Amino acid sequence: MSERDRVYGVTELAAEFDLTPQALRFYEEKGLLTPQRAGGRRVFTYRDRARLILILKFRRVGFSLEQIADYLAHYRSGRPSAGQYRDGLRKIRARLAELERMQSEIAEVIVELKAMEADAERRLATCMPDEEPMQTITE
Repeated sequence: MSERDRVYGVTELAAEFDLTPQALRFYEEKGLLTPQRAGGRRVFTYRDRARLILILKFRRVGFSLEQIADYLAHYRSGRPSAGQYRDGLRKIRARLAELERMQSEIAEVIVELKAMEADAERRLATCMPDEEPMQTITE
């Protein structure tokens, strides 16, 4: 049997991707996966496995389930289309812009916090010596 003809049970596919069977059911309920039925049990095909890989990749980089569903509506395994790639590229660029904005905001907050920290340290240095020393917070 070729890899493309292989089917996966819920437990098997969930374990491969370190997911719970409930996570697969959730993706199924959202219309992102459409397993087949074989003898009363749900089985996932090579195509379902490929879609799951895409779902997890998009989730990891912060795409919403709605955005993923929209992308997957264009996705045709083995038959990519220009529309699919344009849509994906548009989503990727929007997510990159969002993350870059967040990165800039975080950098600004770090600068502000460091200034606040320095000010607090200066103020602490002028306090009476009989007060308890402040412990450094480490993670």
